[in-house]
Amino acid sequence: MNLAKKLIGGILDVVSNVDPAQFVPSDPPPPRRPLAYSNSNETDEERQFRKVFQQLAGDDMEVSPNELMKILNKIICKHGDLKTDGFSIESCRSMVAVMDSDSTGKLGFEEFKYLWNNIKRWQGIYKSYDADRSGMIGASELPGAFRAAGFPLDQLFQMLTRRYSDPDGNMDFDNFIGCLVRLDAMCRAFKTLDKDNNGTIKVNIQEWLQLTMYS
Repeated sequence: MNLAKKLIGGILDVVSNVDPAQFVPSDPPPPRRPLAYSNSNETDEERQFRKVFQQLAGDDMEVSPNELMKILNKIICKHGDLKTDGFSIESCRSMVAVMDSDSTGKLGFEEFKYLWNNIKRWQGIYKSYDADRSGMIGASELPGAFRAAGFPLDQLFQMLTRRYSDPDGNMDFDNFIGCLVRLDAMCRAFKTLDKDNNGTIKVNIQEWLQLTMYS
């Protein structure tokens, strides 16, 4: 019990020293909109993306974790310069969960587009910080990569690398994306709950479990 208290206390001590204002999560995806609105307000590029999405998602126009895994793995297999074991079903379940703003268990068009655009942007960062072209980001390159993505980790860095890196501190593509998707979503959730914008939030047990367990 004493060991558990020390461990939890250590984690909370690290987290309490983090300034949430230093993180720059991307803007949240817009709410689900009626098709009539989309048809009259979308750009040609958005309409084209919607057609591609419909082909990927099928008739229900939503992407399940299994479908997301197939889509992502089909794409990354074409990129030999990205070292990865492939996106696992558990990783894709986590990504769907943190992006699933309407709690359907799947990603609708706006949610998927938001995730897709982030993955494209983070892929560019991943490649630019893979200085030795090994296909993965080395331990010395990771802080700069996270900073470029809008997340200067500082004290949290070691904690996240223990969770997402290999024993040598290197991070492959799927772990890099999985970590950033979750980090981005949790920062957005925090900013939403921080009504006074003072860097602190108060949550009840139900909200805490919802934030931590469905992600």
